[in-house]
Amino acid sequence: MTKAIPRIGSRRNGRIGLRKNRRRIPKGIIHVQASFNNTIVTVTDVRGRVVSWASAGTSGFKGTRRGTPYAAQAAALNAINTVVDQGMQRAEVMIKGPGLGRDAALRAIRRSGILLNFVRDVTPMPHNGCRPPKKRRV
Repeated sequence: MTKAIPRIGSRRNGRIGLRKNRRRIPKGIIHVQASFNNTIVTVTDVRGRVVSWASAGTSGFKGTRRGTPYAAQAAALNAINTVVDQGMQRAEVMIKGPGLGRDAALRAIRRSGILLNFVRDVTPMPHNGCRPPKKRRV
């Protein structure tokens, strides 16, 4: 008969969910990274410290549905709802990437009631950077 090992420091007895300090954040930056496979929405304060984030994958979408505009909209709403509770009223939006979720995430941010100072596209553009791979011979 094996004896059960007592779990020390299990998540159930500690109040780990209440560890986040509830700061009032009046102004922030919303980063939207839209790739073809997923959309990640990160909300930071003005100094760049992450306050909240969500992605299409964490919002419950799996596989190819993560790249859809609806998944991006759900991810944006999930990320923003937590910071609206913390008092965010104004924000700047930085959009990066070529994915389908760019416009849908921006539309969801607009509808959330946060006043947007500006929307900036920060997609990295190579000035003819890396050498492309050699052509395929079939």
